[in-house]
Amino acid sequence: MPAGGGCVPNGRRSQVPADHPLVEVLAAVDAQSCPTRLNFHCHTHCSDGSLEPAAVADQALAMGLEHFAVTDHHSIAAYQPARAHLEERQRLGQRVPQLWSGVEISCLLEGCLVHVLALGFELHHPALAPYVRGHAVVGPGLRAGKVREAIHAAGGLALLAHPARYRRPHQQLIAAAAELGFDGAEAFYDYDLTSRWQPTPLVCDAIASQLQSLGLLRSCGTDTHGLALSGR
Repeated sequence: MPAGGGCVPNGRRSQVPADHPLVEVLAAVDAQSCPTRLNFHCHTHCSDGSLEPAAVADQALAMGLEHFAVTDHHSIAAYQPARAHLEERQRLGQRVPQLWSGVEISCLLEGCLVHVLALGFELHHPALAPYVRGHAVVGPGLRAGKVREAIHAAGGLALLAHPARYRRPHQQLIAAAAELGFDGAEAFYDYDLTSRWQPTPLVCDAIASQLQSLGLLRSCGTDTHGLALSGR
């Protein structure tokens, strides 16, 4: 997916094409989307998760997911094996979910270390090369604006992960991300770490409302690190 001029739904400037296929998917995200239909935040043993990429793909199949992304920290190594596994299942006649490219990147926003979800980008694009080497970058490349630029250059969407998990208020971080041209944030997240994933009341409602007021996209995900894609 090439980068180019465009805008997200409310006219906010973005380098991502307005017809990026994930925009339509994320525009429909609500509190019921995860974990049974959509999951744009999970991990494998390619970073700090417990599952192999094929196991994540199998669980996505079993849950009946429509769209998902593996977002390992600073790694895209899980994408190809997960995709190959899904393609094999599809050849056997199974209906498989859409797997999107994804990675979770550390950066500095408002002087706070945060995580950014890059989704739907061109794999192996040189702009993202410094961010997929298994560790966070140092220097100017750690700035949120630079990370956003790299994601957009690779044709992807940049979304602030779990905005209410940081030491600064989520209202401040989302507003700052919007000013930098981020495409959205993770609106629905289980901050209470319940036994079965569910969006945290009030907090997620406030985040979703702020994103809507800014015309930004909403994402959702379980942030799975354990053995079940239905929870964290």
